[in-house]
Order: sequence, then structure tokens, then C-alpha cells
Amino acid sequence: MTQVLYGPRLGKEGQIRVGCSAIIFDKNRGKVLLTQRTDNGRWCLPGGALEAGESAAEACEREVWEETGLKVRATRLTGVYSNPDQLVVYPDGNKAFFVVISFEAEILEGELGLSNETTAFGYFSLEEMESMPMHGEHKARVEDALRGGEASMK
Repeated sequence: MTQVLYGPRLGKEGQIRVGCSAIIFDKNRGKVLLTQRTDNGRWCLPGGALEAGESAAEACEREVWEETGLKVRATRLTGVYSNPDQLVVYPDGNKAFFVVISFEAEILEGELGLSNETTAFGYFSLEEMESMPMHGEHKARVEDALRGGEASMK
């Protein structure tokens, strides 16, 4: 099971990886699309690691497609995140320190569905997220996106 560990400057133990996440609002902008991860059962924003040769926006769009079946377009940078006190530990023992670029994205086409990385999906409000087992700091990314304005850099 993938674990997220926290401790003073624990991120130093990991290899630097660049990731992305997508904030996809419902029509009323009151709820955000979350998926439940297969590896640890936690709820998160669709997203994942960038691959060589793609832009951050392209990675975001690809990851949403792979995880949800939705074709999206990244429309707005909502934040750049790096927590030096966080370390992601994978089942194979690899350790990662992530820098994550988060975008608001709009749905272009497709039908929302499950993938081999997800066991459930739905649109949730911030209040509903309070009682959900959330992955990492995904709720904070939603809060930043809802604030609008300039992108957050943490």
C-alpha cells in the first residue's frame, strides 16, 4: 500500500518527482470531483506523475483521462505544492518527494468511470471532505482553487 509519511524534512529521503492534479468542479462550482484510490482507499483529486516530453497541462489532462475516462482541458493554474515534511513510500520501497502542479480543468467530453487506479468517484463539497479519508493535502488544493485569484505556492 502506498503511504504518505510526515516528519521534519522527511522529503529529503525521496527522489524528486513532479506531479499534477486536476480540480474539476460540478456545474454549480459547489462540489469537486474526487476519486478513491485503489492502493490505499483514500480520496484524491485525479492526477499523477509527469512523463518525459509532456507539459504539466498535458500530464494533467492525460492523468484525468486514464483515471476517469473524461477528456478535459486544463484552464487555470491553481497552485504549486511541495511539502518538505512529506514523503511518499510505494509498496516496492521507492520513496518520492513530490512537487505538484494543480490546475482547474473543464470537461470536454467522455463518460465518468472507474479505472484500475480507482474504486469510486463522486463530486463532494469541502464540508463532505471533512469526514472523508483524504490523500495527502488534496483538500487544501481544493480550498486554494475555490479562493480563485493568484495561484498558491506552498
